[in-house]
Amino acid sequence: MTLESLAEWLRCPHCGEPLLPQPPLAVRCEHGHSFDVNKRGYVNMLASGNRMIGDSPAMLDARQAFLDSGHYAAVREAVATFASLGLASGPQSVFDAGCGTGYYLGGVLAAQGHEASALAMDISPHAVARTVRGIGARCDGLVADTWQPLPVRDDAAGLIMTVFAPRNLPEFHRVLAPSGALLVVVPTAAHIGELRADGRALDIPAEKAERLVDDAAALFSLERRERVEYRAELNCAEAEQLVSMGPSAHHAADSPGTSSHELIATTVSVDVLLFRPVAH
Repeated sequence: MTLESLAEWLRCPHCGEPLLPQPPLAVRCEHGHSFDVNKRGYVNMLASGNRMIGDSPAMLDARQAFLDSGHYAAVREAVATFASLGLASGPQSVFDAGCGTGYYLGGVLAAQGHEASALAMDISPHAVARTVRGIGARCDGLVADTWQPLPVRDDAAGLIMTVFAPRNLPEFHRVLAPSGALLVVVPTAAHIGELRADGRALDIPAEKAERLVDDAAALFSLERRERVEYRAELNCAEAEQLVSMGPSAHHAADSPGTSSHELIATTVSVDVLLFRPVAH
């Protein structure tokens, strides 16, 4: 991260004007609105009084431990492949809206070589700090709420990616370059169904991808869709990490008694979708 590269992504959340670097660690618009930049490489633009709760360090630790086990490697590979298709005709700038630990963004940037740069956004400062630290100089960080107007400039991104994360479609359309692409990953109704049947995880609505395509139709056209589905065998610790790394951590019932040596078979099932913006 450099102050200059971070500022190139951002607009003022108060007036919409571009934010400019203000050394040593601030960005500022021409109307005098100023925001401090954390020395760890990100700026926090959450509105005061925002009560949304982002991932805690414990949830991020569980997610990192699970992802390091390789059980979602096939999903990461599919995301990187779709990202390469999305970036083929647009700017090499990637906006990860809901970056989490940076696992998927890291895979995308590794596949793109040194040409691509990124803005990692999450509502959790812990998530953004972890992602920026893990990816390094090619990644800037932003703490913001996806559901609010995004403090990101018009047409700033060649690719917007949102993996198991909320989607603000009107704002994504504004931020995405006309030649860019929107990459979305959503779970299917079969995803971790065995753990949900045991009461360990929240239910997943059916046909999430179909509803997304319908909801996005006025702003985005579907270019490509692929289902990634396979069986994974988890040990007891990995099953607990999987449940603890997302929203189910706040709701899951006590797990049934399971031997620490017993393997738990579950289904990984997600839809990966690539959209192009409808003309502005």
